[in-house]
Amino acid sequence: MPESYYRHHVFFCQNRREDGRRCCAQFDSESMRAYAKDRLKELGHHGPGKVRINQAGCLDRCEEGPVVVVYPGETWYTYVDREDIDEIIEQHLINNQVVDRLRI
Repeated sequence: MPESYYRHHVFFCQNRREDGRRCCAQFDSESMRAYAKDRLKELGHHGPGKVRINQAGCLDRCEEGPVVVVYPGETWYTYVDREDIDEIIEQHLINNQVVDRLRI
């Protein structure tokens, strides 16, 4: 089987609900995705053979959100701030260790 194009593929939920129900966009998920992408570029870990950061529509877990899912492994995380994103980047995306305290 050929090697995966990306070592990790990360999806940030960007869902925005107009009816007032909880959604990931209420937690600034767009800027957090942009921050993760920029940070990985700064660290030299973004692109083919490395990590790809993508936005996603509703991942159907907004009640637990904001949410991000990392493939392979289908590891789901929530986060509060950039420090949480930095921890996911450093531990999971660079060092392949799941961040249990942020896992959902």
